[in-house]
Amino acid sequence: MREFCEKAVNLMRMRRASYGDVRMVRRRQQHIETKNGAVESVTYREDAGFGVRVLVDGAWGFAASNRATADELSRVVASAIEVARSSGTVLDRRIELTPVRPAVDSYTSDCAKDPFEVPLGDKLNMLLRADKTLRAEKAVTIAQCFLSAFETEKTFASTEGALVVQKITETGGGLAATAIKDGELQVRSYPNSFRGNFATLGYEYVEAMDLPGSAARVAEEAARLIVAPQCPSGRRTILLDGGQLALQVHESIGHPIELDRVLGLEAGFAGTSFLKPGDIGKLRYGSDRVNVVADATERGGLGTFGYDDEGVPAQRTDIIRDGVFRGFLTSRETAGAVGQRSSGAMRASGWDAIPLIRMTNINLLPGERDFDELVADTADGLYLATNRSWSIDDKRLNFQFGCEIAWEIKNGKLGRVYKNPTYTGITCEFWGSCDAVTGQKHWTMWGTPNCGKGEPSQTAHVGHGTAPARFRNVEVGVMK
Repeated sequence: MREFCEKAVNLMRMRRASYGDVRMVRRRQQHIETKNGAVESVTYREDAGFGVRVLVDGAWGFAASNRATADELSRVVASAIEVARSSGTVLDRRIELTPVRPAVDSYTSDCAKDPFEVPLGDKLNMLLRADKTLRAEKAVTIAQCFLSAFETEKTFASTEGALVVQKITETGGGLAATAIKDGELQVRSYPNSFRGNFATLGYEYVEAMDLPGSAARVAEEAARLIVAPQCPSGRRTILLDGGQLALQVHESIGHPIELDRVLGLEAGFAGTSFLKPGDIGKLRYGSDRVNVVADATERGGLGTFGYDDEGVPAQRTDIIRDGVFRGFLTSRETAGAVGQRSSGAMRASGWDAIPLIRMTNINLLPGERDFDELVADTADGLYLATNRSWSIDDKRLNFQFGCEIAWEIKNGKLGRVYKNPTYTGITCEFWGSCDAVTGQKHWTMWGTPNCGKGEPSQTAHVGHGTAPARFRNVEVGVMK
Protein backbone atom coordinates (compact mmCIF):
# COMPACT_ATOMS: atom_id res chain seq x y z
CA MET A 1 0.00 0.00 0.00
CA ARG A 2 2.85 2.40 0.80
CA GLU A 3 4.59 1.73 -2.53
CA PHE A 4 1.34 2.16 -4.47
CA CYS A 5 0.59 5.47 -2.71
CA GLU A 6 4.11 6.76 -3.36
CA LYS A 7 3.65 6.00 -7.08
CA ALA A 8 0.37 7.92 -7.04
CA VAL A 9 2.06 10.94 -5.45
CA ASN A 10 4.84 10.88 -8.06
CA LEU A 11 2.27 10.80 -10.88
CA MET A 12 0.43 13.80 -9.43
CA ARG A 13 3.68 15.73 -9.17
CA MET A 14 4.63 14.82 -12.74
CA ARG A 15 1.25 16.08 -13.98
CA ARG A 16 1.84 19.36 -12.11
CA ALA A 17 -1.04 19.26 -9.65
CA SER A 18 -0.49 22.11 -7.18
CA TYR A 19 -1.55 19.65 -4.46
CA GLY A 20 -2.59 16.01 -4.46
CA ASP A 21 -3.29 13.18 -2.06
CA VAL A 22 -4.20 9.52 -2.28
CA ARG A 23 -6.00 7.24 0.18
CA MET A 24 -5.78 3.49 -0.19
CA VAL A 25 -8.38 1.77 1.98
CA ARG A 26 -9.33 -1.80 2.86
CA ARG A 27 -12.51 -2.31 4.89
CA ARG A 28 -14.27 -5.31 6.34
CA GLN A 29 -17.47 -5.59 8.34
CA GLN A 30 -19.41 -8.34 10.11
CA HIS A 31 -22.99 -8.05 11.34
CA ILE A 32 -24.87 -10.70 13.33
CA GLU A 33 -28.50 -10.55 14.40
CA THR A 34 -30.90 -12.88 16.20
CA LYS A 35 -34.67 -12.57 16.45
CA ASN A 36 -37.07 -14.54 18.62
CA GLY A 37 -34.68 -17.41 19.28
CA ALA A 38 -33.42 -17.81 15.72
CA VAL A 39 -30.46 -16.49 13.74
CA GLU A 40 -31.89 -13.67 11.64
CA SER A 41 -28.75 -12.79 9.66
CA VAL A 42 -24.98 -13.19 9.50
CA THR A 43 -23.27 -10.95 6.96
CA TYR A 44 -19.66 -10.25 6.07
CA ARG A 45 -18.44 -7.65 3.61
CA GLU A 46 -14.99 -6.66 2.47
CA ASP A 47 -13.80 -4.15 -0.11
CA ALA A 48 -10.67 -2.28 -1.09
CA GLY A 49 -9.73 0.55 -3.39
CA PHE A 50 -8.10 3.95 -3.65
CA GLY A 51 -9.15 7.55 -4.16
CA VAL A 52 -7.12 10.41 -5.63
CA ARG A 53 -7.79 14.09 -4.87
CA VAL A 54 -5.97 16.92 -6.67
CA LEU A 55 -5.91 20.71 -6.77
CA VAL A 56 -5.32 22.21 -10.21
CA ASP A 57 -5.52 25.98 -10.70
CA GLY A 58 -7.45 26.33 -7.44
CA ALA A 59 -10.13 23.68 -8.18
CA TRP A 60 -10.67 20.19 -6.77
CA GLY A 61 -10.75 17.00 -8.78
CA PHE A 62 -11.45 13.50 -7.46
CA ALA A 63 -11.48 10.00 -8.93
CA ALA A 64 -11.37 6.48 -7.47
CA SER A 65 -11.08 2.83 -8.40
CA ASN A 66 -11.13 -0.63 -6.84
CA ARG A 67 -8.36 -1.93 -9.15
CA ALA A 68 -4.90 -1.24 -7.81
CA THR A 69 -2.84 -1.67 -10.98
CA ALA A 70 -0.25 0.64 -12.53
CA ASP A 71 -2.40 1.33 -15.61
CA GLU A 72 -5.48 2.01 -13.48
CA LEU A 73 -3.53 4.33 -11.22
CA SER A 74 -2.41 6.37 -14.21
CA ARG A 75 -5.97 6.54 -15.51
CA VAL A 76 -7.42 7.61 -12.14
CA VAL A 77 -4.84 10.37 -11.63
CA ALA A 78 -5.50 11.66 -15.15
CA SER A 79 -9.25 11.55 -14.51
CA ALA A 80 -8.95 13.50 -11.26
CA ILE A 81 -6.89 16.19 -12.99
CA GLU A 82 -9.40 16.41 -15.82
CA VAL A 83 -12.23 16.84 -13.30
CA ALA A 84 -10.27 19.62 -11.57
CA ARG A 85 -9.65 21.46 -14.85
CA SER A 86 -13.33 21.18 -15.77
CA SER A 87 -14.33 22.43 -12.30
CA GLY A 88 -12.01 25.38 -12.76
CA THR A 89 -14.11 26.68 -15.65
CA VAL A 90 -16.97 27.46 -13.25
CA LEU A 91 -14.89 28.35 -10.21
CA ASP A 92 -16.09 31.36 -8.20
CA ARG A 93 -13.12 31.33 -5.83
CA ARG A 94 -9.73 29.65 -5.80
CA ILE A 95 -9.28 27.02 -3.13
CA GLU A 96 -6.36 27.60 -0.80
CA LEU A 97 -5.25 25.15 1.88
CA THR A 98 -4.12 26.19 5.34
CA PRO A 99 -0.70 24.71 6.15
CA VAL A 100 -0.08 21.48 8.01
CA ARG A 101 3.19 19.80 8.87
CA PRO A 102 3.41 16.66 6.67
CA ALA A 103 3.21 13.62 8.94
CA VAL A 104 5.11 10.39 8.46
CA ASP A 105 3.57 8.12 11.04
CA SER A 106 1.38 5.11 11.85
CA TYR A 107 -1.58 4.65 14.18
CA THR A 108 -3.43 1.60 15.49
CA SER A 109 -6.55 1.95 17.62
CA ASP A 110 -6.92 0.14 20.95
CA CYS A 111 -8.09 -3.44 20.49
CA ALA A 112 -7.45 -6.06 23.17
CA LYS A 113 -9.53 -8.76 21.48
CA ASP A 114 -9.86 -8.86 17.69
CA PRO A 115 -13.61 -9.22 17.00
CA PHE A 116 -12.93 -11.01 13.71
CA GLU A 117 -10.96 -13.71 15.53
CA VAL A 118 -13.77 -14.53 17.98
CA PRO A 119 -15.55 -17.71 16.78
CA LEU A 120 -18.95 -17.11 15.20
CA GLY A 121 -20.47 -19.74 17.48
CA ASP A 122 -19.37 -17.83 20.59
CA LYS A 123 -21.00 -14.65 19.31
CA LEU A 124 -24.24 -16.40 18.40
CA ASN A 125 -24.42 -18.19 21.75
CA MET A 126 -24.04 -14.89 23.57
CA LEU A 127 -26.79 -13.25 21.52
CA LEU A 128 -29.12 -16.23 21.86
CA ARG A 129 -28.71 -16.27 25.65
CA ALA A 130 -29.77 -12.63 25.75
CA ASP A 131 -32.61 -13.36 23.34
CA LYS A 132 -33.91 -16.18 25.56
CA THR A 133 -33.93 -13.92 28.61
CA LEU A 134 -35.86 -11.24 26.71
CA ARG A 135 -38.51 -13.78 25.66
CA ALA A 136 -38.90 -15.05 29.21
CA GLU A 137 -41.00 -11.94 29.80
CA LYS A 138 -44.46 -12.85 28.45
CA ALA A 139 -45.23 -9.30 27.36
CA VAL A 140 -42.29 -9.27 24.93
CA THR A 141 -43.50 -10.04 21.40
CA ILE A 142 -40.26 -9.45 19.52
CA ALA A 143 -36.76 -10.04 20.90
CA GLN A 144 -33.81 -8.76 18.86
CA CYS A 145 -30.09 -8.92 19.63
CA PHE A 146 -27.25 -7.80 17.40
CA LEU A 147 -23.56 -7.05 17.18
CA SER A 148 -21.28 -5.58 14.52
CA ALA A 149 -17.55 -5.24 13.94
CA PHE A 150 -15.63 -2.99 11.57
CA GLU A 151 -11.98 -2.90 10.57
CA THR A 152 -10.42 -0.22 8.38
CA GLU A 153 -6.84 -0.15 7.13
CA LYS A 154 -5.79 2.92 5.18
CA THR A 155 -2.68 4.56 3.86
CA PHE A 156 -2.62 8.28 3.13
CA ALA A 157 0.08 10.08 1.14
CA SER A 158 0.31 13.61 -0.23
CA THR A 159 2.47 15.63 -2.60
CA GLU A 160 3.59 17.63 0.48
CA GLY A 161 5.37 14.56 1.83
CA ALA A 162 2.82 13.06 4.23
CA LEU A 163 2.67 9.28 4.61
CA VAL A 164 0.32 7.91 7.27
CA VAL A 165 -0.75 4.30 7.85
CA GLN A 166 -3.72 3.59 10.14
CA LYS A 167 -5.67 0.55 11.36
CA ILE A 168 -8.94 1.19 13.19
CA THR A 169 -11.14 -1.48 14.79
CA GLU A 170 -14.70 -0.72 15.93
CA THR A 171 -17.11 -3.02 17.75
CA GLY A 172 -20.59 -2.74 19.21
CA GLY A 173 -24.00 -4.24 19.69
CA GLY A 174 -27.22 -4.15 21.62
CA LEU A 175 -30.66 -5.59 22.15
CA ALA A 176 -34.28 -4.52 21.91
CA ALA A 177 -37.50 -5.85 23.44
CA THR A 178 -40.76 -5.00 21.67
CA ALA A 179 -44.12 -5.33 23.39
CA ILE A 180 -47.35 -5.20 21.34
CA LYS A 181 -50.83 -4.96 22.79
CA ASP A 182 -54.18 -3.74 21.44
CA GLY A 183 -52.59 -2.32 18.32
CA GLU A 184 -49.88 -0.41 20.21
CA LEU A 185 -46.14 -1.03 20.08
CA GLN A 186 -43.51 -0.09 22.66
CA VAL A 187 -39.75 -0.75 22.44
CA ARG A 188 -37.12 -0.82 25.16
CA SER A 189 -33.46 -0.93 24.10
CA TYR A 190 -30.02 -1.47 25.64
CA PRO A 191 -27.49 0.08 25.84
CA ASN A 192 -28.99 2.52 23.36
CA SER A 193 -31.54 2.49 20.57
CA PHE A 194 -30.83 2.06 16.84
CA ARG A 195 -28.29 -0.77 16.92
CA GLY A 196 -27.02 -0.25 20.46
CA ASN A 197 -23.67 1.32 21.21
CA PHE A 198 -20.26 1.24 19.51
CA ALA A 199 -16.68 2.09 20.32
CA THR A 200 -13.25 2.13 18.69
CA LEU A 201 -12.27 -0.92 20.70
CA GLY A 202 -12.20 -4.69 20.26
CA TYR A 203 -14.60 -7.46 21.26
CA GLU A 204 -13.82 -6.74 24.90
CA TYR A 205 -16.22 -3.82 24.55
CA VAL A 206 -19.14 -6.11 23.66
CA GLU A 207 -18.28 -8.45 26.51
CA ALA A 208 -18.29 -5.55 28.96
CA MET A 209 -21.84 -4.61 27.84
CA ASP A 210 -23.10 -7.91 29.31
CA LEU A 211 -26.09 -8.18 26.97
CA PRO A 212 -27.38 -11.43 28.56
CA GLY A 213 -27.16 -9.90 32.05
CA SER A 214 -29.03 -6.76 31.00
CA ALA A 215 -31.84 -8.46 29.10
CA ALA A 216 -34.18 -9.12 32.05
CA ARG A 217 -34.36 -5.45 33.05
CA VAL A 218 -34.94 -4.36 29.45
CA ALA A 219 -37.76 -6.88 29.00
CA GLU A 220 -39.39 -5.85 32.28
CA GLU A 221 -39.34 -2.19 31.25
CA ALA A 222 -40.91 -3.05 27.88
CA ALA A 223 -43.69 -4.83 29.77
CA ARG A 224 -44.23 -1.78 31.97
CA LEU A 225 -44.31 0.55 28.97
CA ILE A 226 -47.08 -1.25 27.11
CA VAL A 227 -49.50 -0.63 30.00
CA ALA A 228 -48.09 2.73 31.13
CA PRO A 229 -50.06 5.99 30.93
CA GLN A 230 -49.31 8.61 28.29
CA CYS A 231 -46.63 11.14 29.23
CA PRO A 232 -48.32 14.41 30.25
CA SER A 233 -47.86 17.66 28.33
CA GLY A 234 -46.72 21.05 29.56
CA ARG A 235 -43.67 23.00 30.66
CA ARG A 236 -41.54 20.79 32.90
CA THR A 237 -38.10 20.31 34.35
CA ILE A 238 -36.51 17.35 32.58
CA LEU A 239 -33.49 15.15 33.14
CA LEU A 240 -32.06 13.48 30.03
CA ASP A 241 -30.08 10.26 30.23
CA GLY A 242 -26.69 10.06 28.52
CA GLY A 243 -27.89 8.20 25.43
CA GLN A 244 -30.62 10.72 24.63
CA LEU A 245 -28.28 13.59 25.40
CA ALA A 246 -25.76 12.17 22.93
CA LEU A 247 -28.28 12.53 20.11
CA GLN A 248 -29.23 16.01 21.35
CA VAL A 249 -25.55 17.01 21.14
CA HIS A 250 -25.24 15.37 17.72
CA GLU A 251 -28.18 17.16 16.13
CA SER A 252 -28.15 20.59 17.80
CA ILE A 253 -24.40 21.08 18.31
CA GLY A 254 -22.45 18.61 16.14
CA HIS A 255 -24.03 19.34 12.77
CA PRO A 256 -24.32 23.14 13.00
CA ILE A 257 -20.62 23.55 13.91
CA GLU A 258 -19.48 21.92 10.62
CA LEU A 259 -17.94 24.94 8.90
CA ASP A 260 -18.69 23.80 5.35
CA ARG A 261 -22.40 24.06 6.19
CA VAL A 262 -21.89 27.54 7.65
CA LEU A 263 -20.04 28.73 4.53
CA GLY A 264 -22.68 27.32 2.19
CA LEU A 265 -20.36 24.68 0.72
CA GLU A 266 -22.48 21.76 1.91
CA ALA A 267 -26.20 21.35 2.50
CA GLY A 268 -26.89 17.75 1.47
CA PHE A 269 -28.94 15.47 3.71
CA ALA A 270 -28.76 17.47 6.96
CA GLY A 271 -29.09 21.08 5.81
CA THR A 272 -27.04 24.15 6.67
CA SER A 273 -26.54 25.97 10.01
CA PHE A 274 -27.82 28.91 12.03
CA LEU A 275 -24.24 29.79 13.03
CA LYS A 276 -22.07 32.45 11.37
CA PRO A 277 -18.25 32.79 11.28
CA GLY A 278 -18.49 35.93 13.43
CA ASP A 279 -20.21 34.03 16.25
CA ILE A 280 -16.90 32.73 17.62
CA GLY A 281 -16.36 34.16 21.10
CA LYS A 282 -19.63 36.12 20.99
CA LEU A 283 -22.64 33.80 20.73
CA ARG A 284 -24.08 32.44 23.98
CA TYR A 285 -24.88 28.87 22.97
CA GLY A 286 -26.00 27.70 26.41
CA SER A 287 -25.72 28.23 30.14
CA ASP A 288 -22.37 28.42 31.87
CA ARG A 289 -22.81 24.72 32.76
CA VAL A 290 -22.42 23.79 29.08
CA ASN A 291 -18.86 22.91 28.02
CA VAL A 292 -18.33 21.01 24.78
CA VAL A 293 -15.15 19.85 23.02
CA ALA A 294 -14.37 18.10 19.75
CA ASP A 295 -11.90 15.42 20.77
CA ALA A 296 -10.58 12.88 18.26
CA THR A 297 -8.11 11.62 20.88
CA GLU A 298 -10.66 10.31 23.42
CA ARG A 299 -10.01 6.61 24.07
CA GLY A 300 -12.73 4.40 22.65
CA GLY A 301 -14.69 7.13 20.90
CA LEU A 302 -16.20 6.21 17.56
CA GLY A 303 -14.74 9.48 16.26
CA THR A 304 -11.24 8.60 17.47
CA PHE A 305 -8.32 8.21 15.04
CA GLY A 306 -4.69 9.19 14.56
CA TYR A 307 -5.04 11.46 11.53
CA ASP A 308 -7.95 12.68 9.46
CA ASP A 309 -8.19 12.10 5.70
CA GLU A 310 -6.09 15.19 4.97
CA GLY A 311 -3.24 13.96 7.16
CA VAL A 312 -4.06 16.43 9.95
CA PRO A 313 -3.37 14.95 13.41
CA ALA A 314 -6.21 14.15 15.80
CA GLN A 315 -6.75 16.91 18.34
CA ARG A 316 -9.01 18.30 21.04
CA THR A 317 -10.55 21.73 20.45
CA ASP A 318 -13.04 23.86 22.35
CA ILE A 319 -16.51 24.16 20.85
CA ILE A 320 -18.42 25.73 23.75
CA ARG A 321 -16.75 27.00 26.93
CA ASP A 322 -18.86 28.19 29.87
CA GLY A 323 -21.78 28.44 27.48
CA VAL A 324 -20.02 30.66 24.90
CA PHE A 325 -19.38 29.39 21.36
CA ARG A 326 -15.64 28.97 20.72
CA GLY A 327 -15.01 27.17 17.44
CA PHE A 328 -16.04 25.15 14.40
CA LEU A 329 -15.11 21.81 12.94
CA THR A 330 -12.83 22.77 10.06
CA SER A 331 -10.80 21.46 7.13
CA ARG A 332 -7.66 22.76 5.46
CA GLU A 333 -9.87 24.44 2.88
CA THR A 334 -12.33 26.12 5.27
CA ALA A 335 -10.21 26.96 8.34
CA GLY A 336 -8.77 30.10 6.77
CA ALA A 337 -12.25 31.63 6.65
CA VAL A 338 -12.19 31.90 10.46
CA GLY A 339 -8.49 32.63 10.81
CA GLN A 340 -7.56 29.17 12.06
CA ARG A 341 -5.81 26.00 10.98
CA SER A 342 -7.65 22.75 10.34
CA SER A 343 -9.14 21.06 13.40
CA GLY A 344 -8.61 17.66 11.75
CA ALA A 345 -12.25 16.93 10.95
CA MET A 346 -12.07 15.81 7.29
CA ARG A 347 -13.10 12.19 6.75
CA ALA A 348 -14.52 10.13 3.90
CA SER A 349 -16.80 7.13 4.29
CA GLY A 350 -14.49 5.03 2.12
CA TRP A 351 -11.96 4.95 -0.69
CA ASP A 352 -14.64 5.89 -3.24
CA ALA A 353 -15.75 9.11 -1.52
CA ILE A 354 -14.21 12.57 -1.24
CA PRO A 355 -13.57 13.73 2.35
CA LEU A 356 -16.10 16.01 4.05
CA ILE A 357 -16.05 17.84 7.38
CA ARG A 358 -17.39 15.29 9.87
CA MET A 359 -17.87 15.21 13.60
CA THR A 360 -15.15 13.50 15.63
CA ASN A 361 -16.16 12.97 19.28
CA ILE A 362 -18.33 15.95 20.20
CA ASN A 363 -18.36 15.66 23.98
CA LEU A 364 -20.39 17.44 26.63
CA LEU A 365 -17.92 17.64 29.50
CA PRO A 366 -19.08 16.27 32.86
CA GLY A 367 -20.13 18.54 35.71
CA GLU A 368 -19.93 17.91 39.42
CA ARG A 369 -23.38 16.70 40.46
CA ASP A 370 -24.33 13.14 41.36
CA PHE A 371 -27.36 11.71 39.55
CA ASP A 372 -29.20 10.75 42.73
CA GLU A 373 -28.50 14.21 44.11
CA LEU A 374 -29.93 15.77 40.96
CA VAL A 375 -33.12 13.71 41.25
CA ALA A 376 -33.44 14.58 44.94
CA ASP A 377 -33.05 18.25 44.02
CA THR A 378 -35.96 18.10 41.53
CA ALA A 379 -39.38 18.71 43.05
CA ASP A 380 -41.46 18.08 39.94
CA GLY A 381 -40.09 16.79 36.67
CA LEU A 382 -39.45 13.92 34.28
CA TYR A 383 -36.46 11.69 33.60
CA LEU A 384 -36.37 10.78 29.88
CA ALA A 385 -34.24 7.97 28.47
CA THR A 386 -33.24 6.46 25.12
CA ASN A 387 -34.13 8.08 21.83
CA ARG A 388 -37.08 6.84 19.82
CA SER A 389 -37.51 9.59 17.22
CA TRP A 390 -36.05 12.95 16.24
CA SER A 391 -36.78 15.90 14.01
CA ILE A 392 -34.83 19.13 13.52
CA ASP A 393 -35.04 21.85 10.89
CA ASP A 394 -32.35 22.40 8.25
CA LYS A 395 -30.82 25.30 10.19
CA ARG A 396 -30.51 23.11 13.32
CA LEU A 397 -32.69 25.39 15.41
CA ASN A 398 -36.18 23.97 16.02
CA PHE A 399 -36.32 20.36 17.17
CA GLN A 400 -38.54 17.69 18.67
CA PHE A 401 -37.28 14.44 20.17
CA GLY A 402 -39.17 11.38 21.33
CA CYS A 403 -37.82 8.94 23.92
CA GLU A 404 -38.61 5.32 24.72
CA ILE A 405 -39.46 5.86 28.38
CA ALA A 406 -39.92 8.50 31.07
CA TRP A 407 -40.09 8.35 34.84
CA GLU A 408 -41.99 10.90 36.86
CA ILE A 409 -39.92 12.80 39.43
CA LYS A 410 -42.00 13.89 42.40
CA ASN A 411 -40.58 15.47 45.54
CA GLY A 412 -37.09 14.30 44.69
CA LYS A 413 -37.96 10.66 43.93
CA LEU A 414 -38.37 8.63 40.75
CA GLY A 415 -41.95 7.43 40.41
CA ARG A 416 -44.26 5.95 37.82
CA VAL A 417 -43.34 5.14 34.23
CA TYR A 418 -44.81 7.09 31.28
CA LYS A 419 -44.87 6.05 27.63
CA ASN A 420 -44.33 8.12 24.46
CA PRO A 421 -42.50 11.08 26.05
CA THR A 422 -41.49 13.90 23.71
CA TYR A 423 -39.88 17.29 24.21
CA THR A 424 -39.49 20.36 21.99
CA GLY A 425 -37.08 23.26 21.94
CA ILE A 426 -34.99 25.88 20.15
CA THR A 427 -31.27 25.12 20.21
CA CYS A 428 -29.68 28.00 22.16
CA GLU A 429 -32.74 28.50 24.36
CA PHE A 430 -32.71 24.80 25.25
CA TRP A 431 -28.99 24.66 26.07
CA GLY A 432 -29.44 27.89 28.01
CA SER A 433 -31.92 26.10 30.27
CA CYS A 434 -29.30 23.53 31.38
CA ASP A 435 -28.66 24.11 35.08
CA ALA A 436 -26.73 20.94 35.97
CA VAL A 437 -24.61 18.18 34.39
CA THR A 438 -23.73 15.07 36.37
CA GLY A 439 -20.16 14.09 37.13
CA GLN A 440 -17.44 11.91 35.64
CA LYS A 441 -18.69 8.61 37.10
CA HIS A 442 -21.90 9.00 35.06
CA TRP A 443 -20.07 10.06 31.87
CA THR A 444 -20.21 7.60 28.95
CA MET A 445 -18.90 7.55 25.38
CA TRP A 446 -21.71 6.88 22.91
CA GLY A 447 -21.03 5.77 19.35
CA THR A 448 -23.13 6.70 16.33
CA PRO A 449 -22.25 4.52 13.30
CA ASN A 450 -24.85 5.98 10.94
CA CYS A 451 -24.33 9.75 10.65
CA GLY A 452 -25.42 10.83 7.17
CA LYS A 453 -24.13 13.79 5.21
CA GLY A 454 -23.36 14.83 1.65
CA GLU A 455 -24.72 14.28 -1.83
CA PRO A 456 -24.24 11.49 -2.71
CA SER A 457 -24.73 10.58 0.94
CA GLN A 458 -21.85 9.32 3.06
CA THR A 459 -22.24 7.51 6.38
CA ALA A 460 -19.72 8.35 9.09
CA HIS A 461 -18.90 6.89 12.50
CA VAL A 462 -18.90 9.59 15.19
CA GLY A 463 -18.90 9.72 18.99
CA HIS A 464 -20.40 11.73 21.83
CA GLY A 465 -19.37 11.67 25.47
CA THR A 466 -22.18 12.73 27.79
CA ALA A 467 -23.49 12.46 31.34
CA PRO A 468 -27.14 12.95 32.36
CA ALA A 469 -28.13 16.60 32.64
CA ARG A 470 -31.05 18.71 33.82
CA PHE A 471 -32.97 21.33 31.83
CA ARG A 472 -35.57 23.75 33.22
CA ASN A 473 -38.87 24.90 31.71
CA VAL A 474 -38.89 22.61 28.67
CA GLU A 475 -42.00 21.98 26.57
CA VAL A 476 -42.93 18.29 27.00
CA GLY A 477 -45.55 16.44 24.98
CA VAL A 478 -47.86 17.97 22.40
CA MET A 479 -47.94 21.78 22.56
CA LYS A 480 -51.42 23.17 23.27
